[in-house]
Amino acid sequence: MIVVATADFEVYHGVVGELRERGVAFTTVESGAELPDDATVAIVGPEDEHPPIRTVRADPEQPRRAIEEALSVLRGGEGRTVVGIDPGDRPGIAVLSGETVVAAFQVPLSGVAGVVARETEGTADPLVRIGDGARLKGAQIVDDLEDVPVELVDETGTTPYQGTGVRGMGDILAAVNIARLEGEQIESREIEPTAGELRQIKARSREQSEDDRSIDEALARKVALGELSMAEALRRHRRE
Repeated sequence: MIVVATADFEVYHGVVGELRERGVAFTTVESGAELPDDATVAIVGPEDEHPPIRTVRADPEQPRRAIEEALSVLRGGEGRTVVGIDPGDRPGIAVLSGETVVAAFQVPLSGVAGVVARETEGTADPLVRIGDGARLKGAQIVDDLEDVPVELVDETGTTPYQGTGVRGMGDILAAVNIARLEGEQIESREIEPTAGELRQIKARSREQSEDDRSIDEALARKVALGELSMAEALRRHRRE
């Protein structure tokens, strides 16, 4: 049983709200009060008294991290934090603690590094595993990541069949499977865009241009490598 034992209103509000949202059984007591007999782990604030059981001190700004630590105690130990990423225009991201999925996201490509940084901050020995599909987008994600080891995973077969009612979850489910597969550790991905990929980027530039303008191959290559956004490439093409 998780016990919330804090006099800190911000901690109480954040932790209790997260626990209720997840449907986790818990109870609350006053800071320093006697704990129930079935209490296993206590969540307290930065200044609260340390109860005589396993205790997690919650940061008012990050209540979810305290809950994840408390849940890992209930599961019998702390697992390594592994982030799985299924690359694409809106990559699926799954955060695992041991074998348990503790968070999932789907964000624009430019937001992936921020999510990874936030979810791995303060964790011991985190690892990112990224699928080897969507080569150019995957390479951009790898280049954007900082201070975390990265493994490249063969993502063949990681996207499961989706039945009626769960369509649209494929990228996140694939990210979960990617997180559970061992890969090859890498520091960067040097990708040379293919002629077909460059043609797709040039066609996309024409679709996004207000004046039916298609960027040239040199600019398309910079977009493919993440050196320019499409908007920047179109502006540069107009100037040239």
